[in-house]
Amino acid sequence: MIQFKNLKLVRGVKILFEGASFQLHPGHKIGLTGANGAGKSSLFALLRGELHAESGDLEMPPQWVIAHVAQETPAVSKAAIEFVLDGDMELRSIERALIEAEANHDGVKIGELHARFSEIGGYASRAKAAELLSGLGFSQADLAKPVSDFSGGWRVRLNLASALMCRSDLLLLDEPTNHLDLDAVIWLEGWLKDYHGTLVLISHDRDFLDSVIDHVIQRDG
Repeated sequence: MIQFKNLKLVRGVKILFEGASFQLHPGHKIGLTGANGAGKSSLFALLRGELHAESGDLEMPPQWVIAHVAQETPAVSKAAIEFVLDGDMELRSIERALIEAEANHDGVKIGELHARFSEIGGYASRAKAAELLSGLGFSQADLAKPVSDFSGGWRVRLNLASALMCRSDLLLLDEPTNHLDLDAVIWLEGWLKDYHGTLVLISHDRDFLDSVIDHVIQRDG
């Protein structure tokens, strides 16, 4: 559970939150609504540890994995599916460790790593990444294309797929339907309904928001 206790957050001369206390429970899907400049994105930055409150406490399980959509995508030569697989950092860490263990002929370590790899669904990870990309509108041929071949809007979709690839406890999505066509929006709606972690969602699309969330935090101001 995430707890905000008597929180005060200031950006510049503007007080965004003061005396704010609320809880986010595991598995809840929360819509964060309010006018532009009301502090919604700042709350995301606070949850990611990029901002710190002036006073009050934010308590979060230290082991929780947080996923969010990156704002920038470098024009790298890495294939789209490999870029998405990077979203599961533990998966990639195990793959690197396996290469090292195999080079060292460390049979015990190799066995331990393969067991963990299986436990986190590593053998199905490539199929999962391909499914995410397909749901977001990429063709089979797109999977092998370098990230640099895609336009800005399609790179946003790649960032979204990478965030969804992460086996997260907390998923933060800020206007995720931007740059998506209707088919991709419908697919994302279904995916988020099945997501088992805690979701905090900012969206101007009221129909999309209403179909996914089960709680609302309204920011006035």
